[in-house]
Amino acid sequence: MIDLKGKVAVVFGLANKRSIAYSVAQKLAEAGATLVLSYQSERLQREAEELLNDLGQTSVGRAFKCDVASDEDIDALFAQIAATYPKIDILIHSIGFAPPDALKEDFLLTSREAFRIAHDVSVYSFIALARGAAPLMTDGGAILTLTYYGAEKVFPNYNVMGVAKAALESAVRYLAVSLGSKSIRVNAISAGPIKTLAARGINDFSQILTAVTARAPLHRNVEQAEVGNTALFLCSPLASGITGEITFVDCGFNITGI
Repeated sequence: MIDLKGKVAVVFGLANKRSIAYSVAQKLAEAGATLVLSYQSERLQREAEELLNDLGQTSVGRAFKCDVASDEDIDALFAQIAATYPKIDILIHSIGFAPPDALKEDFLLTSREAFRIAHDVSVYSFIALARGAAPLMTDGGAILTLTYYGAEKVFPNYNVMGVAKAALESAVRYLAVSLGSKSIRVNAISAGPIKTLAARGINDFSQILTAVTARAPLHRNVEQAEVGNTALFLCSPLASGITGEITFVDCGFNITGI
């Protein structure tokens, strides 16, 4: 059994109980970690606090405001964390966004602004959060992000998010080198398609689910809890020798050809 008692995990992107981040946070909490959640604006504060309660973290966990597109918010967040906890041990980045039109139109029509937004929110935020977290990881730590196979292969209507995820995966490798001397490991999970709120923005998403069921060696789609279990492992001492890796949790879909 993995024991994370005394560890502090900061989780970004926990929007609701159906999000992948919720499953990750749930597994970390069950292992004994103290959770710190972020919410984008005051309007979402109550939801974040309710999620902390659902995860059994009311007495120990905290929720802080942070818009990851704002350097000032990121600086303020880590200042608040530093004032509340002696250190942090785990950082979970489960954030991705592109303007809706960029996921509906032909990829060729991707606007400069849509490209900028997708990469700023989905990729640069990962670098900025890692930079903010590193000084507080005084005993080393684990940083984990969520990606998707659309970074390597073309999926219908994934468009600019596929390009952003490719950049995110490259950032994992570069950050692993930057932070390795501090005993901070940086990894990513490439999860199979899951019916989350974010997935609803991808047209014909059900076709992707059907294709995975037909082709994946396990002939099913992955479950959120399976992604959470893998995240728990990668953030634990059991994965102490793993960094800079993209770990697929997709029922084997990525190994198939036709």
